[in-house]
Amino acid sequence: MKAFFVTGTDTEIGKTAVTAGLTRLGVQMGLRSVAVKPVAAGQALVDGQWINDDVQRLLAATNLPLSAQQVGPLQLREACAPHIAAQLEGVRVDRAALLRAVQQTLGLAELGFVEGVGGFRVPLTADWDTADLACDLGLPVVLVVGLRLGCINHALLSAEAIQARGLTLAGWVANTVDPNLSHADPNLQTLKAELQAPCWGHVPRLANPSPAAVAAHLNMNALRQALENP
Repeated sequence: MKAFFVTGTDTEIGKTAVTAGLTRLGVQMGLRSVAVKPVAAGQALVDGQWINDDVQRLLAATNLPLSAQQVGPLQLREACAPHIAAQLEGVRVDRAALLRAVQQTLGLAELGFVEGVGGFRVPLTADWDTADLACDLGLPVVLVVGLRLGCINHALLSAEAIQARGLTLAGWVANTVDPNLSHADPNLQTLKAELQAPCWGHVPRLANPSPAAVAAHLNMNALRQALENP
């Protein structure tokens, strides 16, 4: 089993869409492919059942018969920072139990993606954040860069933080957040020059960012090369 940790330059930059797209890309390569979102904040009551939209999108991308609990082991009601959502619900975030749940789901697949929360350093408890989660799992990192004003700074700072934790930046994906971004091409070229990792794709603004639609804009050869690296 080979797996990657997917993080982003910020919240609401298409991290889940890209994670689902990468999972579907693995399916298209003929692999048992799965995505896990260890902590998902924000649920809606649909037909009497509390669901998280991100978890449902990741479920739709896999080719394994998984439950929502296997894909999203900790789902919180309030759509806010997870440590705050947990406090509001009186939920204790159990680090060891959460890591076990992630590993169990990853163990069912040949290829896995673990999606973080928001940016690279988002608190999960008073002394544990998403960067710690990535380190606990020891996975190479894929950075989703939301293309909008300020993205170069956010991307380079995120890359530095990833490398400072001793983690490998395996690749990055550009996702168009602002379709009206001025000088979009020069921004993208600067990112390609400055980020010391291969670009795995450039996702445009999509009317329907389904896993298959996002996967169409991702580089299968880049993923294949990453899988071949030790």
